[in-house]
Amino acid sequence: MKRKLISGLSIVCIVLIAISSCKKGNTTEVSTAGSDKSHNMGRNCMDCHKSGGSGDGWFNVGGTVYDSMGVNTFSNATVRFFTGPKGTGVLKYSFPVDAKGNFYTTNSVDFTTGLYASVQGPTSIHYMLTTLPSGQCNSCHGVSQGHIWTN
Repeated sequence: MKRKLISGLSIVCIVLIAISSCKKGNTTEVSTAGSDKSHNMGRNCMDCHKSGGSGDGWFNVGGTVYDSMGVNTFSNATVRFFTGPKGTGVLKYSFPVDAKGNFYTTNSVDFTTGLYASVQGPTSIHYMLTTLPSGQCNSCHGVSQGHIWTN
């Protein structure tokens, strides 16, 4: 009887360990210049990178930058969020674009005070003239708006 009880408890422990190890948590994920670990360029990152999603980490900002033709991704850029339009006000956040053209972060980003985005490449800078509704950049850009681009 004792042996069956111990075996049953062992099976329950193994099942609980397997279930908890399959759940993805909010790991820290931040884009870095030159990194090539990202994927799915042009897609809405938060379709997967959200609580309960299949992606590692719950992104608060994510998107893809393209070249001036809007065809190829562009890696040599930085995306910045300011409190004022056209790069005015305070620089609140800065995100390097990785080798695949993606930028993302799981770090906290506060959109409640209104943020304005810019993307800067080696020879140009472009500004979003309206405040950001969220950090899901590819949910509009590449869908109902043109791609985020620079050169």
